[in-house]
Amino acid sequence: QVQLVESGGGLVQAGGSLRLSCAVSGRTLSRLVMGWFRQAPGKEREFVATIDSTGYNTDYTESVKGRFTISRDNAKNTVYLQMNSLKPEDTAVYYCAAGPPRGVIVTIQRGYDYWGQGTQVTVSS
Repeated sequence: QVQLVESGGGLVQAGGSLRLSCAVSGRTLSRLVMGWFRQAPGKEREFVATIDSTGYNTDYTESVKGRFTISRDNAKNTVYLQMNSLKPEDTAVYYCAAGPPRGVIVTIQRGYDYWGQGTQVTVSS
């Protein structure tokens, strides 16, 4: 069973940075596609970023392009989301997700089989 544990959330002022981590256990990270999703209060959970099992291919939702970077360290079985130039609208619970390689970039929730418990990110104006 794959288990995902997020960390690194917190309170930051607008313009600041945070780095989220997702520790993966139960399966070798190199065999997984990884993603980050977020859910703001009163809104549906939405795609943020994904990285394929090779680490060479990534994709981001338009609103975070140029500000967020997803990366993976297979040796540490950990995935990261570096978030820079944070805005109040980035406030949400951020979830790490994992799934099998499907040959394409996966940006939808049903493409992922495993989910973390989430970490709160709050950006003050």
